Amino acid sequence: MNNYEEIKNLLKASKSLLGGTKLVNEEHRIKTKYGIITEEDTQINPMEDIEKKIESDTSENQEEKKRAYRISGGILVIHGKQDNKLQLTTDDKKAFQDTMDEFLTDVAKITDFNKLNVYENNVEWSGKITEMDVEFYMSIGENNGVYINGDMIKLDEEFTTMVTALKTFYEKFKSKWSKVITDRKKTK
Repeated sequence: MNNYEEIKNLLKASKSLLGGTKLVNEEHRIKTKYGIITEEDTQINPMEDIEKKIESDTSENQEEKKRAYRISGGILVIHGKQDNKLQLTTDDKKAFQDTMDEFLTDVAKITDFNKLNVYENNVEWSGKITEMDVEFYMSIGENNGVYINGDMIKLDEEFTTMVTALKTFYEKFKSKWSKVITDRKKTK
């Protein structure tokens, strides 16, 4: 037999073994006879199952809850992980009312306020100063500061005065709501 014929026969035999049903059936018979489990088979991993259970229990217990309160035309939303952290205190209510009143007095008389969100370590508030068509955003947490957004804002004395008043107001806001967060942590 020449080399060509020998290679051709070997190739034919390997193709029938690798791609044929004989190999699959024989492999299945051996696995079941000796109880061999391979990566392709479904295996039970107790450690993985325990980790998944812990993660699901933790994520269920750690889901954030929130409760909104309407106060003098504004909305205060308290965020927390437990129901007892969602209670509105008299100090919270007074701080919110004072914040809105001071903003209208110190910054702009015509303003549309969005919700004021109170988190465990952060307070966020935004709105729109209608008379100047400027949106503002305030935060005392990670992104602390006051931010503004608007289109084609005219840079004049009125705008400069409003921006200065907004910056000054932010310091009051930061002071007042930092105290509220601290008090909420102490009482809960």
